[in-house]
Amino acid sequence: MSIKLRLILMSFLQFFIWGSWLITIGAYWFQTKQWSGAEFGAIFSTMGIASIFMPSLMGIVADKYINAEKLYGVLHLLGGIVLCTIPLVNDPSTFFWVILLNMVFYMPTLALSIAVSYSALKNGGGDVVKDYPPIRVWGTIGFIVALWVVSLLHIETSASQFYVAASAAFVLGFYSFTLPPCPPQLGRAKEKSLSDALGLQSFALLKDRKMAIFFVFAMLLGAALQLTNAYGDTFLHDFATVEVFKDSIAVKYPAIIMSISQISETLFILAIPFFLRRFGIKQVMVISMIAWVLRFGLFAYGDPGAGLWMIVLSCIVYGMAFDFFNISGSLFVETQTAPAIRASAQGLFMMMTNGFGAVLGSSLSGIIIQEFFTNANGTKDWHNIWLTFALYALVIALLFMVLFKHKHNPEVIGDAHGHGHPAPLVAAGEV
Repeated sequence: MSIKLRLILMSFLQFFIWGSWLITIGAYWFQTKQWSGAEFGAIFSTMGIASIFMPSLMGIVADKYINAEKLYGVLHLLGGIVLCTIPLVNDPSTFFWVILLNMVFYMPTLALSIAVSYSALKNGGGDVVKDYPPIRVWGTIGFIVALWVVSLLHIETSASQFYVAASAAFVLGFYSFTLPPCPPQLGRAKEKSLSDALGLQSFALLKDRKMAIFFVFAMLLGAALQLTNAYGDTFLHDFATVEVFKDSIAVKYPAIIMSISQISETLFILAIPFFLRRFGIKQVMVISMIAWVLRFGLFAYGDPGAGLWMIVLSCIVYGMAFDFFNISGSLFVETQTAPAIRASAQGLFMMMTNGFGAVLGSSLSGIIIQEFFTNANGTKDWHNIWLTFALYALVIALLFMVLFKHKHNPEVIGDAHGHGHPAPLVAAGEV
């Protein structure tokens, strides 16, 4: 196979693993195990916890001690083993620790897959800026295919979804050892301190008022990024208790309906250059925040019957909500920081959104749902849950418009886009 085809297969499997359970774990938790919402919020915080420290630590290991593709393979094999043990867990506390262990192995592979791809393309004479995005798109396709597989096999509420994910992890783990070598590079470059490797020097950016405000809002909006992934599937499953909806397509195949979100994501990526040039980074980020209001608000009023169009439209809006924030935010960091700390600044952006933000959103949402929106019989008030999330996103958008001062400069955006800095592409479509 050509280098590109081999990397496409890697990208496809990378996100197939995640797509096999990320959207449907809520249905397994609530429908099958019938555990509490407060404890479920902690499950989605595991991604954030692992994102805070594991990518940096594994980056040091790959930089100094072991080929990136081999470390990548080992992590997937270990993750596959953990996935196989999840169906054996029968209490929510143990479930949290097992999922956290799986995330400890999985989250670093997101960055390592990029490192392996860039290395293979460069060594093969390819153009990273031109060749990598079409390869990365196959990751989102893998995520969508996994959702369809789990849905069509009717295992959304079954532990079998974890075996599907584990199988893909084992295949990718062994396949990784056949990929082109990506040896440690630190010996050829200037020695890094632990502080440099962890990106701690980028925290100096918080001394600048505009950057501090930006990173605070990155964390606050990051708290909303995974909410519909966490609760969307089980929200649709709950309509099965309503006689008029129980045989509808959205109730029978909720993961397929939710996959429209990822399909939308791939399309909105293509629209981002136009929006950035026309409106600027601040306006695009505001558009993203308003899109989050619509994402939650449409869920609040939608249903699998006459209101199905609202659920579908919410999934279409998701592409704009997710991509516009991640890519424009990453580009803002790219254009506002010195080259020497650009990589660590991007790491800080991801830490605030996928790390601290994800932990904040997952933990608090679970507690709020359990305390205020769970009825005595265990059913949930989904209408007011989604309205609460929509109100949160609206408040964030309004405060951002007032507090974040940034003047649009098309030349700066055009220069960054023209030179093809890879950072925005890395942030795009994580899920």
